[in-house]
Amino acid sequence: ELPLTYRDGLGKGERRERVQNALERVGMAHRLKHYPSQLSGGQQQRVAVARALVGEPSILLADEPTGNLDSKNGEAVMALLDELHQAGSTICMVTHDPRYADFADRKVFMFDGRVVDEDTLHRLRQEEDARLDEQIAKARDRGGRDAVGAA
Repeated sequence: ELPLTYRDGLGKGERRERVQNALERVGMAHRLKHYPSQLSGGQQQRVAVARALVGEPSILLADEPTGNLDSKNGEAVMALLDELHQAGSTICMVTHDPRYADFADRKVFMFDGRVVDEDTLHRLRQEEDARLDEQIAKARDRGGRDAVGAA
């Protein structure tokens, strides 16, 4: 509720209603009176999503919104983000999970801090994998299997 207290024209009743609705949307209404330290990492993640929703943003920046969630809750958060997008919000999301990246209308790929196209990303990953394979082979030649750990 705190972020909404600084908004003009929002009374206490409306603020509480928005908070309750947002928590219900992420399945956390039953934890309304709990402190963050009383919540699991996944529950804290869902509350963070709810906190973002109460302000009804036109643009939502989501950095790994499913990072600490199991697949069921991750899919629920993604469905919620999709619902917000369908209602007109712009969602800018960072994820390492290709399943969730596929929700996007547009994808931007990064490699070592640079924006790259998908073909370049694939090529760079193949080159990186080849370098790692070569390093592992050299380490094994020098010190045996234990030098790089059992595969």
